[in-house]
Amino acid sequence: MKEPFIWDNYSDQPYPIKDKKYKNSLRVKNLFNYLKNFITTLLLLPFIIIVMPFTKAKKLPNKNFYGMGVDISKGAIQKELINELGIKNLLIRVPLWHIDRVDEYIEFAKSFGSDKNILINILQDREHIEDLKLLEKDINIIFNKFQNITNEFQVANAINRTKWGFFSVDEYLKYYETIQILRDTCYPNIKLIGSSVIDFEPHITIRTLYNLFKVRYDIFSTLLYVDRRGAPTNKQMLIFDTKRKIDLIYTMVKLSPKSNNSIYITEVNWPLSNTAPYAPTSETECVNQKSYTKYMLEFYNIAKESNKIDRVYWHQLIAPGYGLVDNRDGIKKREAFYEYKRMINENN
Repeated sequence: MKEPFIWDNYSDQPYPIKDKKYKNSLRVKNLFNYLKNFITTLLLLPFIIIVMPFTKAKKLPNKNFYGMGVDISKGAIQKELINELGIKNLLIRVPLWHIDRVDEYIEFAKSFGSDKNILINILQDREHIEDLKLLEKDINIIFNKFQNITNEFQVANAINRTKWGFFSVDEYLKYYETIQILRDTCYPNIKLIGSSVIDFEPHITIRTLYNLFKVRYDIFSTLLYVDRRGAPTNKQMLIFDTKRKIDLIYTMVKLSPKSNNSIYITEVNWPLSNTAPYAPTSETECVNQKSYTKYMLEFYNIAKESNKIDRVYWHQLIAPGYGLVDNRDGIKKREAFYEYKRMINENN
């Protein structure tokens, strides 16, 4: 990542952008795109909310429901831990600013064995957002290198947070469209996954699903965090607990011509108390390990019982501030690790 975008190795995400002049200039540049978001939401969201209670889902198999994020920086011990959990679906982040290390990521993915289903989450940076020719060149490298390992690629991450590089939905849609043209031309068997909106922001999600860009999501993805100060049953915007959030997203997806009906939740967790600077939020939003475990099980149960979510990836296996395992002083499996293992065993 190039300045003013700086990666935080403690919490595995970019730092907030400190250059306010830079940030404001790009926001001004995208004012018309924000207006399009507003109009789309105003016109469509009320209708979608009305239709939501009548949008039924079919029964989904539980076999491939559980997924886990792993990270190249957390070491080879992850293979042993993943095998202990008995989980088959893995998400691996591959940053575009690490394109010169792509072979390391190939070996990392292979190290888990041929029986694992790998989803590659291609992390964006501002350089590739602004230079679509460079994007096409480097995505071609990733597709070519990984095509014998997996056919599932998530296009970008947390697209509604400027610290991740995008300053409007339209920037993301142009970015996705560039990758889709390459896929359609050269790699027809690859599945593209998007739109990778983080948190519950329906005014962003709706714009990614209703637009005039030539994009289509083979699988729709959402980083569906809930109220981090409490349980998945807590409400936002008066009525939206986790179940209703899923209902709304599913209805948006089902009514949209831009996506198949399959949905992955590709990132969710709770930040843990007393883990700064590793926690991805302030201490105010953090929870203790007992609550973390309880909320994790509740979230998975709600998502599974909805029959509207095909897979949920926990973020992530090893992370002192939010993972199932703490690696600050050796490998320490938290209570949630054993409960996740039990959940897998009971449902496979």
